[in-house]
Amino acid sequence: MKAKKKKENIRKENYLHLILVLVVVIFINIVGSFYSTRFDLTAEKRYSLSDETKKILKNLDDIVYFKVYLEGDFPSGFKRLRNSFRELLDELRAYNSNIEYEFINPSESADPKERNNTYKLLMEKGLNPTTLRVDNEKGVSQQIIFPGCILTYKSEKAPIELLQNSNPGLSPEVALNNSIQNLEFLIASNLKKIAKPFKKKVGFLQGHGELSINDARSFLLRIQEDYSVTDVNLNENITSLSTRLGNDSSGYKVKNKFDALIVAQPEKPFSEKDKFILDQYIMHGGKILWLVNPVFAKMDSIQHAESTVGINNDDNLGDMFFKYGMRLNNELVQDVNCLPIPLTTGYVGDQPSVEFFPWPYFPLVKPASDHPIVKNLNLVKTEFPGSIDILPKAGAKITPLLTTSSKTKTVISPALISLSITRDKLDETKYKSGKKIIAALLEGHVESVFKNRLPAIIEEENIIDYKDKCDTAAMILVADGNIIINQYGNGGKMPYPVGYDRFTRRTFGNGDFALNALNYLTDGPGLISLRSREVTIRSLDRAKVVKDKLYYQVINTVLPLIILLIFGLAHFIYRKRKYTKIG
Repeated sequence: MKAKKKKENIRKENYLHLILVLVVVIFINIVGSFYSTRFDLTAEKRYSLSDETKKILKNLDDIVYFKVYLEGDFPSGFKRLRNSFRELLDELRAYNSNIEYEFINPSESADPKERNNTYKLLMEKGLNPTTLRVDNEKGVSQQIIFPGCILTYKSEKAPIELLQNSNPGLSPEVALNNSIQNLEFLIASNLKKIAKPFKKKVGFLQGHGELSINDARSFLLRIQEDYSVTDVNLNENITSLSTRLGNDSSGYKVKNKFDALIVAQPEKPFSEKDKFILDQYIMHGGKILWLVNPVFAKMDSIQHAESTVGINNDDNLGDMFFKYGMRLNNELVQDVNCLPIPLTTGYVGDQPSVEFFPWPYFPLVKPASDHPIVKNLNLVKTEFPGSIDILPKAGAKITPLLTTSSKTKTVISPALISLSITRDKLDETKYKSGKKIIAALLEGHVESVFKNRLPAIIEEENIIDYKDKCDTAAMILVADGNIIINQYGNGGKMPYPVGYDRFTRRTFGNGDFALNALNYLTDGPGLISLRSREVTIRSLDRAKVVKDKLYYQVINTVLPLIILLIFGLAHFIYRKRKYTKIG
């Protein structure tokens, strides 16, 4: 009787425990429906969104729909890209329930005609295909995939390429990893672009022999997706870059008209008044992307002759850069790591025989640091670049962005430029000048180049709000004004993308660099800092996998079952003995 009563008490306790657990689970779910938290235990915090991304998500008040065309049976690297993107979309949806997505296989149809129509439609929408080499049991085959998506928000649509261009020397695995690292930056920047109510204003300076609209057409078209771009000519007009806000006892107050200014390859001297206007634009917080050639040289000059002379580009800006903390050297930089150029070496019948030769005056420069502007950036092609020296200034932080390789040499202006150097193999022992800085970022405190020396023509103006320093300055100086020039095809009618070289048919990182630079200047490190995120590749030891494949298969499949079986038997024996004693 006592044993029976004891069994009933145990049964009641079990029921109470069950009810208590159910109550706790229900309570946690109710609380969780109002409050949620997420834990990211990965070393690189790959599942944690940045504050900038969360801020963008907070302002999305309608459905954001992603049509992702990265689905199907493809190599593991692209599966990892797909899975990483799916995880990112889930993370975005956790912060904003308006995020919706769909993964589509564009090659799903068995009808070749229907597949080709789908491919054509996707390309018309702005997505580019990638052809993969696939090794399988049947041999080697080719597979077309579209590693991208179409983002839709309200009435706006934007194509997004998930697979970013990589440096030519990178392995496919590293290239895919770089694409995965940039996913959040890529999506956040596109969300910001498609949802923002207005565009920031960028001035494209003219009037001093700067690049024309046609010279930089591809780059200007690209940035017009994010910015309102306007040609601006100073004309010694003190208010060409600023707006008067009224005056008080100390004089007029002004506000800059542009969020950033692009000064691209000026070839004529700036007057002191125009230079003052630029200086005061900076002193009032204006940001400038300087693309300046210290030495004037053109390939056009040696198209019909074997040589030309590079001469100093007297733009009258050197004292400004020096005052701010950077010096442009009047020299041309040659680099062993350079772009080849096509030269006619003879004729076969009436057809010219063309060969490619290294041209050290066109260095291929690379990121100088892990700064977000140049993180994971492709090589950037340059044409007759100079070099930059950094001059330490109190309160100013100057960061090198692009450098040459260590195998360089310099030619002081005036410099003889001759095609004769292509006749012999480059003698690397003569290239001993070391790395040269081609682009640098300045941030922080700068002083006006006109401090204590205002020109008389300026003092006569009664609408200036003169400042002799700025503590929040930001500018980028590039010792090559050619980096945003686009080449033309189709008889000079079709501009190629900026950074594309029509002779080698390679696309370099010129456009990405210039756009990143502009984004950083106008928005600061917020969004673009996402480019610094790293996702570590934890690759398997392939030799060990091949050698001990069966062993690891047993460990990962059979061992967990054995452990589970042992636990189940132990639990069964324990309960059997416990209740046998009671009986």
